Amino acid sequence: MSALQDFSVAQINGTANSLAPWQGQVLLVVNVASRCGFTPQYEGLEALQRRFAGRGFSVLAFPCNQFGGQEPGSEAEIAAFCRTSYDVTFPLFARIDVNGTQAHPLYVWLKQEAPGLLGSEAIKWNFTKFLLDRQGRVVRRYAPQTAPEAIADDIVALLEQA
Repeated sequence: MSALQDFSVAQINGTANSLAPWQGQVLLVVNVASRCGFTPQYEGLEALQRRFAGRGFSVLAFPCNQFGGQEPGSEAEIAAFCRTSYDVTFPLFARIDVNGTQAHPLYVWLKQEAPGLLGSEAIKWNFTKFLLDRQGRVVRRYAPQTAPEAIADDIVALLEQA
């Protein structure tokens, strides 16, 4: 696989879906959790979604329960939490693994394209973020503690590229 649109995933409702509908957009792919110290970042992610969606940007959120069991609910519970707590409008997908032998192929690819510090591919925690250009290529990886607002200038730069 060489671009995000080459992957298929399950939506939060379980429906299989290609990522091709997001081809041509700047994307921020994030592994999320509802009971994490970084969970308030949903607010910043939603602010980015609302600010830039009309310009060809979207956040794509992938719930993950691999870090401290912080996403234990069902897909329906996750969707309800995001909707009622943070008024999330960006796409939520079914819970996946991001590390280990059961890691989703999308995350295997993301980690290969943008290793973390010291070349480690492993996702360290919830809310690790990957910024992709309009061609579906990984441009940068951000640590969990990087606030979504701190990524806005990088998003603008990609949106303004021809």
